[in-house]
Amino acid sequence: MSNTPNRASNGSAGKPRKKEVTLDLTTARQMLPLVRSIVTDVQNARRAINRLVPEQERLERQRRDLVWQERQRRYQVIDEIAAAEKAWTTAVSELNNLGIALVDDEAGEVDFPTKVNGRTAAFSWLLGEEALRHWHYSDEESRRPIPADWDKAGAVTTTRYRGSQP
Repeated sequence: MSNTPNRASNGSAGKPRKKEVTLDLTTARQMLPLVRSIVTDVQNARRAINRLVPEQERLERQRRDLVWQERQRRYQVIDEIAAAEKAWTTAVSELNNLGIALVDDEAGEVDFPTKVNGRTAAFSWLLGEEALRHWHYSDEESRRPIPADWDKAGAVTTTRYRGSQP
């Protein structure tokens, strides 16, 4: 008998495998209204944090000289930052659960994972854009326009899940 605890044969050490998502263009476009809402939540939380942190730092530096109202505000700011950070974390988790990658929270840029010509790629979208119109390979930063024939031909790999789902 071994002194080593039994572990799952897949070597995951009890951690659930993260599902690998590959989306086709139609599915990614159908997801866009939900993703737009989540990215708006991410940006609102980021703005709140960016607005509150300097105030918190100022109040912290002056904490020994604060009058009662400023002391009260100091604690209120701490609570507001915690709430904004929780909202940010929740929104980012929602994107991750959908398989969507947050590229830049301040710009509101996200990537929808896909495959193009057998290579890992992503449809790229920025908050404020009306539709999903760009893509790039995963090793590239520049966004390319989505060719018109992809809408008709289905040139992009269909939706596929790996991991905990069949």
